[in-house]
Amino acid sequence: MTLPKDVLPIATNSRLCLASASPRRLALLEQIGITPDVVISTDIDETPEPREAPIALALRLANAKALAAQASFDNDGFILAADTVVSVGRRILPKTETEDEARACLQLLSGRGHRVRTGFCVRHGQALVSKCVTSRVQMKVLSAEEIGAYIAGGEWRGKAGGYAIQGHAAAFITGLVGSYSNIVGLPLYEVSTALKGLGYQTPVTAVQN
Repeated sequence: MTLPKDVLPIATNSRLCLASASPRRLALLEQIGITPDVVISTDIDETPEPREAPIALALRLANAKALAAQASFDNDGFILAADTVVSVGRRILPKTETEDEARACLQLLSGRGHRVRTGFCVRHGQALVSKCVTSRVQMKVLSAEEIGAYIAGGEWRGKAGGYAIQGHAAAFITGLVGSYSNIVGLPLYEVSTALKGLGYQTPVTAVQN
C-alpha cells in the first residue's frame, strides 16, 4: 500500500548509535533534540588513499566507521557515523596532532578560501543513506602573532585543518557559504532528514505525528 504524500511513515523508536567520540557531534545532535542511546568510538585508519579526492575520503571514512560500529550494536537500531575533511583544492589537510602541523595548516589557510566536507552515513538494517555536504569558508590573513596565540590555546588539537570554527578561530572567518553545523562536524538538516526518511522518530516527527 502506498501512503499519501502528506502522511508520514510510522516511526520505529529504535535505538540510535552515534559512531563517533566527537563531543562536538554529540552536542550538535542534542541541539536538535536527538540524544543517542549509545556512543561508540571507532578505531579505523583515516589515512587518505593515493590521489583520493576529499569527498571520496569523507564518504569512505563515514561508511567505515558505521560498519565498525555495527559489529557491536543492535542490528535493529540506527547507526550514524561521520567524518570531516578540510581541503584547499585537492590538498587534504590533516587532523592536527602537533603544533607544527597546526601552524602549517593555519599558514596555508591564511587569507585563502577552503572547503569543509562532512561525509555521513546512516544505517538501519539493510537500509543506508550516505551523503557528503560541502561548505566554503574564507579566512582572513593571519599574523604570526595570531597563529602563535591560537596554537598556544590548544583548540587545534585533533581538528581537521587545525582550527575549530566554534571556538576562538571564529574571529578569523570573514565569510562562509553553506551549512555552519557542517563545518563544526555534522550537517544537521541533512542528517535529520536522512534519519527521518529511514523511520527514526526525531522531535519534529514526534510533534507532527
